[in-house]
Amino acid sequence: MNNCVLGWDVGGAHLKAVLVQSDGRAVQAVQRMCPLWRGMDKLQQAVTEILDILPAHVTHHAITMTGELADIFPDRQTGVTRITEHMHGWLKNADIAIYAGAQGFLAPDAVGSHANIIASANWHASAEFLARRCGTALFMDVGSTTTDLVVLHSGKPLIRGYSDAERMATEELVYTGVIRTPVMAVARRLPFAGGWQQLAAEHFATMADVYRLTGELFEECDMGDTADRQGKSEHESARRLARMMGRDFSDADMAQWRQLARTLRSRQLWMLQSAVERQLSRRSFPDDAPIIGAGAGAFLVRELARVMNHPFIDVAQQIEGDSPITKWASVCLPAYAVAWLRARELA
Repeated sequence: MNNCVLGWDVGGAHLKAVLVQSDGRAVQAVQRMCPLWRGMDKLQQAVTEILDILPAHVTHHAITMTGELADIFPDRQTGVTRITEHMHGWLKNADIAIYAGAQGFLAPDAVGSHANIIASANWHASAEFLARRCGTALFMDVGSTTTDLVVLHSGKPLIRGYSDAERMATEELVYTGVIRTPVMAVARRLPFAGGWQQLAAEHFATMADVYRLTGELFEECDMGDTADRQGKSEHESARRLARMMGRDFSDADMAQWRQLARTLRSRQLWMLQSAVERQLSRRSFPDDAPIIGAGAGAFLVRELARVMNHPFIDVAQQIEGDSPITKWASVCLPAYAVAWLRARELA
């Protein structure tokens, strides 16, 4: 595996890794839970688990991150520095490259003065990869917690913001996802039993509960804890949604709870559609330009493309490799993208 690159996306809730050959072919993709806010030992455990299942020693590593936002760090610079130092220590005797957006890759000892462009740059790696592959398109990565939207034009990402703050202001980053997002962040009131029902402003349920009931959530992606740390069955998911309504599961039948889930889905879809419309309004976007979907919530991107009458491309189609691997690599797209970019640089 000395001619391969292992790409890492160090998140605050998950650690993702994709092994890529020198020709860009994905040969292995892995995701592990990594609740980084509980301590650096959680990251070490996830790194160890991933390294243990790799087929052989890997010489080259490419790293991007969003985990610097975890509240165990006093600020983003500290987070970037500590994550880099620890990853460098765990990946012994390896060539390690840290992704710094438009500046490309940096050595670990150069991180300190570039933390602001390393922090949360994983979206840029994905956009850079796809821009080189697809030319003009709208790229959407709907993850467990957030959604990235990037206009790709003539082979380059056409961005207005770079930092999280700038991207949130331009809606190139929308803080909504299909697993960890609290239901109370998607709606304040919903129609129920023929009337309007206020929702509790409490972390009683997440959007994973919604998508378990709609049957759309890729089971292997459903790694996050539930709001009450209980199970993930349909009954338990519906019970948590009922609590958001100040009710018990027994107050309605399953068909009503499924309808409630579909309503919440439509509210989240509307949030995303308004952000898409804002991006497409920036310049003339060709009618035949595709919307590219990635992440655990790519099924929502497919629906948005249909509603907005644009072709849909599943990002897995842009990844070289066997079908089961490319599916997982698409969920772990930033990890694949940094490995792909680094492999091209080393070629």
